Amino acid sequence: MSASPEAIPFAPLFIDGQARPASGDVKYEVHNPYSRDLVSYAASASSQDCKDAVNAAVRAFPTWEKSTLSQRRDFFMRAAVLLETEKYRAKVEEAIKAEIAATDFIVDLNMKMSAEMLRTIATLVVELKGETFASHIPGGQVLVQRRAQGVVFSIAPWNSPLILTIRAAGYPIVCGNTVVLKTSEVSPRIQFVIAELFHEAGLPNGVLNFIHTSRESAPARTAEIIAHPAVRKINFTGSDRVGKIIGSEAGKYLKPCVLELGGKAPAVVLNDADVPRAARAITSSALVHSGQICMSTERVIVQRGVADVLKAALVTEFSRFKSGGPGERLSAQFRDDSAEDIQSMMREAREDGAEFLFGDGSREGTVVQPHIVTGVKPGMRLWERESFGPLTVVVEVDTVDEAVELANATQYSLVGSVWTRDLNLALDVSGRIRAGCVNVNGPTIHVEDTREHGGLSGASGYGKFTVDAFTDSRLVVIHPANPPPYPLVDFN
Repeated sequence: MSASPEAIPFAPLFIDGQARPASGDVKYEVHNPYSRDLVSYAASASSQDCKDAVNAAVRAFPTWEKSTLSQRRDFFMRAAVLLETEKYRAKVEEAIKAEIAATDFIVDLNMKMSAEMLRTIATLVVELKGETFASHIPGGQVLVQRRAQGVVFSIAPWNSPLILTIRAAGYPIVCGNTVVLKTSEVSPRIQFVIAELFHEAGLPNGVLNFIHTSRESAPARTAEIIAHPAVRKINFTGSDRVGKIIGSEAGKYLKPCVLELGGKAPAVVLNDADVPRAARAITSSALVHSGQICMSTERVIVQRGVADVLKAALVTEFSRFKSGGPGERLSAQFRDDSAEDIQSMMREAREDGAEFLFGDGSREGTVVQPHIVTGVKPGMRLWERESFGPLTVVVEVDTVDEAVELANATQYSLVGSVWTRDLNLALDVSGRIRAGCVNVNGPTIHVEDTREHGGLSGASGYGKFTVDAFTDSRLVVIHPANPPPYPLVDFN
């Protein structure tokens, strides 16, 4: 028996410190990807709602920019403490299981990492400082100030909805900016928890404003916000397909972006690797959240000397997991078209000569079971494009140089891993793999420092979440009381 409309939770907009419906009370439905049940309604922002959100951020900026560093630090520390209460745990768990069919592990991961991220962001205040040096004019001084940029438009994804919403909003805010944040149409209620959290922790009205949009209206509303003259910076985390659209829109107005996009992480397993350990790490990074993480291990490149042993170990590890609904260790995919795309990638690869080492290429609705595919080559879509599914491909090579060449045969540059017992070889190979982070004898899903996480270019995006990214370096030149002669006017 389905719930009555009145019993379905509603995610409102949050503008200038007030939760409110969209203009005209327009809303859209959110369904659980596994059960198909209606689990949320969300306000679908109009053009006027978007203008209201930006204008609220504009009004709040002068005061927030002048807030002390200790005020900003203390706010984020309070938010971390609040998030760890049972009240917020219950909010997050109910919403994240309903909207994206998350498993208990993903709930725990979001809660733990989100509290850690709030505390990490609080520490960034120590980086908000400038420098001084002597001017080239005798007696003059130069002050370099690190100043907030203004209104930042942040777009956060659904797959790690708590963590990535905090990052998208928190980095600009701690730097003294104000934010308009657009949630994913898939997870509005989960992400709205952050609006509630920040408000309860004492963030002044207008510093953070939340916008939801239906899938159909998202392109128009996004373009309108980017075009607004008061918006100075855009940050987006999501697919490279949408990232290109965001970057193109921002380029029309020469507005800078931080774009963290997709991944196709390689795991390079050399002949002297600890194969059982490598197999466990690869399985973990291939299957966590059913592969719906940008750092997922999607390509395994193994030297032939250990290929058979590694493949057998991977089959054993993969066979321990099953995708499905509540009670299974892996969830369904977040949407039907995602599951269909994963299946079509595997089908095309098989038609081009690839084979299934584990799995049969089928799906049931949004449920895709774990797969290991061999015989995949550059040029095949399963090699070239991020699958965002619970699968990995295994390719055998003879030499280390071949392994490095294949690891770099991609448009993505986010993360990778190298498996070897030889430290010198590890340093050599990791330095030759073009990725923002290479893990030696470790999983690809690993974030050592959120400030250094990000791709180098291409389909993994560019820019990173740092103080430098969300502040401007501005010079103040203090000229001496007795200046040298001015050009033109002080010369005959």
